[in-house]
Amino acid sequence: MRQKYLSHPLQGFGAYLAYWMFALMPIDMASAFGGWLLRTLGPKVGQTKKARNNLVAAFPEKSPEEIDQIIIGMWDNLGRSIAEIPHLHKMRPGGPRIEVVGLENGLATKTDDKPGLFFSGHIGNWEVTMCIAEALDMDMMSVYRAPDNPWVENLFMRARKMFNGQLVKKGPDGARKLTRYLKNGGHACMLVDQKMTDGIAVPFFGRDAMTAPALAQFALKYDAPIVPIRAERLDGAHFRVTFYPALEVTKTGNRHDDIQAIMTDVNATMESWIRERPEQWLWLHRRWPK
Repeated sequence: MRQKYLSHPLQGFGAYLAYWMFALMPIDMASAFGGWLLRTLGPKVGQTKKARNNLVAAFPEKSPEEIDQIIIGMWDNLGRSIAEIPHLHKMRPGGPRIEVVGLENGLATKTDDKPGLFFSGHIGNWEVTMCIAEALDMDMMSVYRAPDNPWVENLFMRARKMFNGQLVKKGPDGARKLTRYLKNGGHACMLVDQKMTDGIAVPFFGRDAMTAPALAQFALKYDAPIVPIRAERLDGAHFRVTFYPALEVTKTGNRHDDIQAIMTDVNATMESWIRERPEQWLWLHRRWPK
């Protein structure tokens, strides 16, 4: 009761205040200010300890100074991403803000008479990947994890109006909608780098990480190609969205092993992107068991 009538409204008020403050700024100013704010304050908060533990385990060869620089870069990227949210609807794929590479890999799923799956993670400004439906000129379904605070969710839904398709929440109802959508030949995108407690153990940076198997399950069930999507921050509020060739999927007849193999490939793909630009991933996730 207290959360519903006190903490949620207070958090919501703060979120709306920040949203409109950044909305009133030009996008480059908002991005720069948001980056400065969180790279200044972020390293001082308790969540940074979680990020540092994850980084030390993932990169045992890096010095403490290198780890600190990645943490500062992570907070800068997160601050920029938050500040850019009110401006997302102004950014168009192929325009001056979003460079698109490998579009042919995405378009290949449009003419193959099959459902299609696209995946990415919390890299760069991951909200920018919402532009892929427009880039492909394709109806699409996107699965998202709703914030616990409905006030904050309303802000995200306002920002995601750039998405050309349906947005469904993670959960049993969302899974049913996605199943029907894919069964009818639809295309869907999802972020797959968060921990799922009742998922499957898949290697990620040399350690088992509990990983949602849904991407592989849908791919096998509907013979759907899986296309990796990467959003990189290039300079300030400028991005590159890359469509990679579909993953190689081999059906052996052993469903358990096939799911494991697909998700191992997915995690390896994500890991390669993160290793290249570690400051652009959200290391604040509790991705691995203690």
